[in-house]
Amino acid sequence: VWRKRKEAQNPSCLRFSVKFAQSVVVWGVMSSAGVGPLCFIKSKVSTAIYQEVLERFMLPSADQLYGDADFNFQQELPPAHTAKTRIISDWFLEHDNEFTVLKWPLQSPDLNPIEDLWDVVEREIRIMDVQPTNLQQLRDAIMSIGTKISEECFQDLVESMPRRIKAVLKAKGGPTRY
Repeated sequence: VWRKRKEAQNPSCLRFSVKFAQSVVVWGVMSSAGVGPLCFIKSKVSTAIYQEVLERFMLPSADQLYGDADFNFQQELPPAHTAKTRIISDWFLEHDNEFTVLKWPLQSPDLNPIEDLWDVVEREIRIMDVQPTNLQQLRDAIMSIGTKISEECFQDLVESMPRRIKAVLKAKGGPTRY
C-alpha cells in the first residue's frame, strides 16, 4: 500500500486482514455428475486413514455418482496415497473390478481439476461477510459453499482435462495456466 507519511493511520491507506492460522484437511471427490460427501480429517493422513477414507467415502460416493457404470479414479498423490504404499496398492487390487485407477504423475497440481474447485471454495470464504474464526466455522463454511457450486462448474472442470494435458505436454512438464 502506497501512502504519504501523514497518512500512516488513515483507514484508506491500510489493508486489513483476518489472521486465522488454523486449517482443516478435507478429502473430497468430484466428477462431472457432482460431488460426494466431504471427509474432514483431524490428523495427519496416514496410509491407514487414507484406506479408511477410500472405504467409507470414495466407494459410497462412486455408487452415488455412477451406480453400476464404469468409472476412472484419479487421485492426488501425497505419500499416503501412492501405489508404492503396499497397503494401498493391495487395496486397489482388491477393488480392481469396480473401477480403474488412472496412472498419474506425482506433484501434478496442473492436472488435478479438484485443485481449481478448492480455489473456488477458498475465494468464496475470503469474500464472506463474516469470516470463520474457529475450525468448526471453517468446516461449516466449506460445507455450505460446496452445496452452492453448480453442476456446470464440475462438468467444466472435468471437460478441461484434455486441455490441461495438452498444456502440460506443451510446457514439457512445466507450469501452465491451470
